[in-house]
Amino acid sequence: MSPIIPLLTLTVANIFMTFAWYGHLKTLKDSPIWIVILISWGIAFVEYCFQVPANRWGSEHFSLPQLKIIQEIVTMVVFAGFSVWYMKQPLKLDYLWASGCLLGAAYFIFRSS
Repeated sequence: MSPIIPLLTLTVANIFMTFAWYGHLKTLKDSPIWIVILISWGIAFVEYCFQVPANRWGSEHFSLPQLKIIQEIVTMVVFAGFSVWYMKQPLKLDYLWASGCLLGAAYFIFRSS
């Protein structure tokens, strides 16, 4: 299997994760917390249906630390897009600096492989 497949699957998982964790802040703001929790658990279940295979397939190509750094980079990219397009938050320069730190982490985790 191509290493691209786990990366795409991980991206889909992170989209679901981001909505499970933060989507309710916009769409379910006035709902009782127990309803929000149940809906978030349902979304998180779908996220796990992508996350677990992504990690299993990714482990064929990447070490465990590499998988973790990849996940953090994907999470940051997905969260930035979610923040700007869905939550209507401004994209700040701090995202660029945080992304630079993650790129540094990727460099160090992949340089010896």
